[in-house]
Amino acid sequence: MLVVLTVGVVSLWNIGRTPVAVWAGGEGKRPGGHGGTLVVVGGGGIPAPVASHFVGLAGGKSARIMVLPQASSRRDRGVSSVKMFKALGAQAQVVSLEDSQRAKGQIEAATAIWFPGGSQAALHAALDKAGLVEVIQQRHAAGLVIGGTSAGAAVMSSVMIPRSPESPGLVAGNTPAIPGLGLVPELIIDQHFVRRKRMNRLVGVVIDHPGLIGVGIGESTAIIVRGRRFRVMGKNSVVVIDSRGAKSGGADRGERQSVRGLQLHVFRDGQEFRFPKKR
Repeated sequence: MLVVLTVGVVSLWNIGRTPVAVWAGGEGKRPGGHGGTLVVVGGGGIPAPVASHFVGLAGGKSARIMVLPQASSRRDRGVSSVKMFKALGAQAQVVSLEDSQRAKGQIEAATAIWFPGGSQAALHAALDKAGLVEVIQQRHAAGLVIGGTSAGAAVMSSVMIPRSPESPGLVAGNTPAIPGLGLVPELIIDQHFVRRKRMNRLVGVVIDHPGLIGVGIGESTAIIVRGRRFRVMGKNSVVVIDSRGAKSGGADRGERQSVRGLQLHVFRDGQEFRFPKKR
């Protein structure tokens, strides 16, 4: 039976049910040569189990967590994150980018990096200006654990949504997209997803970037990414929009979008999504 869900002006065809598997395997480096585990939080409060899990991945009592808060313009940026991790027994400190060589050394010495919230565009621009984007990518590829919330979640994508569209509507090129850190290149991550009603913008950017998977993460909820799979932790939902295998109707910039074969999945705490390479 063919099920059709209409969102805005686009029809999502063949809405499949992905089998839910029990999370298995050890922690550390992501399987399949994909780098360190990612802890990606959709904004709002950080659930205590997620914070504890992140510290455990980072080394527990031996963890050295470097907090990069450049998404925020607040004077006390990063302080609350440092306090949270220290309360869990880890060593943690805010990394300033005024001295890029010192910052590089701190990242090299870290067992984990954490990105708090704010503006993902500002965060990426600051890291790029300091020459740290490639450093972070290399450390992650070598197995470094990286986590972040809100803007710190969105920045992990290769294709990053920096802000909301200026006007609503599923129109080609309407959802802005700029380069992110590319730590999980298969996914386009969007945060505060359900509360801020961001379905249209994520659907739009996924149609604009065929072959990628949109992941909308609810507040106080995380995905734990290892290899080509993730597990959900937290009280809210994670929405997956999978464009692999979908057929776009084709649209020039400014024209209405259309697509067939776009798959929609919704996950909750403890469930897992796998995204193996399409053959």
